[in-house]
Amino acid sequence: MLPGTADAAEIPALAARAEELGFDLVAAGEHVLFGSPTSNAFVTLAAAATATSRVRLVSAVTLLPLYPAVLAAKMAATLDRVSGGRFELGVGVGGENPAEFAACGVPVGARGRRTDEALPTVRAYLAGETVTVEGEPTRLDPLPVGPVPIWVGGRSEASMRRAGRAGEVWMPYLCSPDRVRRGLRLANDVAAEQRRPPVTGGLLAWSAVAASRAEARTLAVGTLERIYGQDMDRILDACVPHGTADDVVARFAEYAAAGAEQILVSPLCAEGGHAAAIEEVGAALRRAGSVSGPPAASARPRPGPTVGA
Repeated sequence: MLPGTADAAEIPALAARAEELGFDLVAAGEHVLFGSPTSNAFVTLAAAATATSRVRLVSAVTLLPLYPAVLAAKMAATLDRVSGGRFELGVGVGGENPAEFAACGVPVGARGRRTDEALPTVRAYLAGETVTVEGEPTRLDPLPVGPVPIWVGGRSEASMRRAGRAGEVWMPYLCSPDRVRRGLRLANDVAAEQRRPPVTGGLLAWSAVAASRAEARTLAVGTLERIYGQDMDRILDACVPHGTADDVVARFAEYAAAGAEQILVSPLCAEGGHAAAIEEVGAALRRAGSVSGPPAASARPRPGPTVGA
């Protein structure tokens, strides 16, 4: 995950370095208003696209209820074209900061319904289908380079069902491997009922790297509490990989075994520490054989999950 605290001028270099380290994905999140710095995912990933040629670019996540569906589709198609067909649209409902929704004129209580209503429309526009608006046929032009996969973010049962109905990937966060396993089972039960292809597993992995597990744990608790304004101590051991870089990568393997085929590494670190954390995790992944190093070697089959920065 590209850091929301990064200066805009730093984004291309951070994305390029992630690609050099052998990561398969580069991701960015977003909020309009939040308790900590965040940017806009579409704009951040457009900057990342200028400095990369191989990594896939994932919005993790776009707050879909805050967008008109056609605007989200337009932004996704444009970014896919700018990046040469590398964009994947991650969507979530948000809601952690009700003032954000009020400022955008969207009732926070309607966020799930708005997302469910928007997803088929976004998919139709991206596929080049005609969408009728107030009796008039409309189509997106230009279209994306190719199909844009949709990742559905969230930890709730509603997000699992949403992924089954409308997503290619279910991407939880702050959850245990067992939660990943059970959530994927439900998502795929729904997908089967809808006669859709199976949903694959993702994970937005808040992770803390330090010289010891104790130091990493303290770092993780403090950083997450600043971000979310909640007590995170009780869920941390089950839900947040932490320790040395090798400890973190070993925990990723447990999530992969539970079905998380694509893992987005989101470092919990002091301001300015993101690049160093990604370097350490990248080195540990290479030791574990989960990334293959320079771009020239990136297409080689390798064990473990697809991993993104």
